[in-house]
Amino acid sequence: MHLDWLIVGGGIHGVHLALVLRERCRIAADRIRIIDPYDHLLARWESCTTACGMRYLRSTVVHHLAPDPYDLLRFARHINADDHHFHGRYQRPSLAIFQAHTQSLIRQYRLSDYTLQGRVCGLRRRSTFWDVETDQGMLSARHVLLAVSCGEQLRWPAWARELRKADAAVYHLYEPTFALDQIAAHSAVAIIGGGISAGHLALNLCRKAQVTLLMRRPIQVAPFDSPPGWMGPKELRRFHAEPDPTRRRAMITAARLPGTMPVELAQSLHAAAQQQQLQIVIDEVHAATIADGAITLQLTHHRLAVTTVILATGFTSERPGHPWLDDAIAYNELPTAPCGYPLIGPALQWAPGLFVSGPLAELEIGPVARNIIGARHAGERLARQYADGS
Repeated sequence: MHLDWLIVGGGIHGVHLALVLRERCRIAADRIRIIDPYDHLLARWESCTTACGMRYLRSTVVHHLAPDPYDLLRFARHINADDHHFHGRYQRPSLAIFQAHTQSLIRQYRLSDYTLQGRVCGLRRRSTFWDVETDQGMLSARHVLLAVSCGEQLRWPAWARELRKADAAVYHLYEPTFALDQIAAHSAVAIIGGGISAGHLALNLCRKAQVTLLMRRPIQVAPFDSPPGWMGPKELRRFHAEPDPTRRRAMITAARLPGTMPVELAQSLHAAAQQQQLQIVIDEVHAATIADGAITLQLTHHRLAVTTVILATGFTSERPGHPWLDDAIAYNELPTAPCGYPLIGPALQWAPGLFVSGPLAELEIGPVARNIIGARHAGERLARQYADGS
């Protein structure tokens, strides 16, 4: 199959950029395809956001998948959505309204009709086309947009891997098979993590189980997972003025705020702890053992006995796309920084006809590259270059 545009990845970035190509770049639907390994668009994102029982997104009301920033508000008015769908100072949208809006966009632009299910396993430049090898056969496209995420790169501490090998009841919140109904009522559960996912999970699970939220430091409050200045020119001017990719990487690392949560979630956790609905322990696991189904976590100051461990430890920071992208980099001589991530320009072009978004674009987009606002920044770059539909 010879295509004009092929988007690799059907998550937040892939869907938003497909909409940008359709609406802002005026590219016909039959000239675009999305390829994704899951059975429907945004499947992986949906499973991650629902696994912890999240009610509201961390992003703002203008950060969604439609190209027009005010489209979500118009959609909410159109369906007569209640005000409770937008929460707090930043008007964070509820997961329910965000998903309803996104599905309406997918239907309106018939994106599912132009989505191929498959997993990419190779990429080679041939003349003016890119040959994209998949587990379903070969595709060729003039333009390829890599919108792959780190969603399959789960962070597993070594002690947790050993527990899993011993058939202990240890799960990662974001493994595809995890579901809250797996947890038995009244069981003793340790949730490992200090960020927004761990907080949501603890509040939801404490209704049916004895929950201990184990975090390495006291709850850290921040409205977003990097300072708001990184969403716009305030910090990005300084970032783009830095030509050294190693220093840019250091700026990204310094700006990120992992293991933080919005103030309203922190307040709910403190209230639940005061009412003895859950326990918050500030400590770290150094070792773990299992005997007769009972898990013992050896902490710095004491031991914790539980029946189930759930990791809310997020994702690793390595470049996504292993191993096929490693081979593509070598074969096509694609430039990378010392950290292994793509060296790209303002147009997000890695090579002629090859573009990146999401984590792969963070040396150009900055610390918000992986988020919804990062997808919107990438969409702006794409729209500026292809606004004429070429």
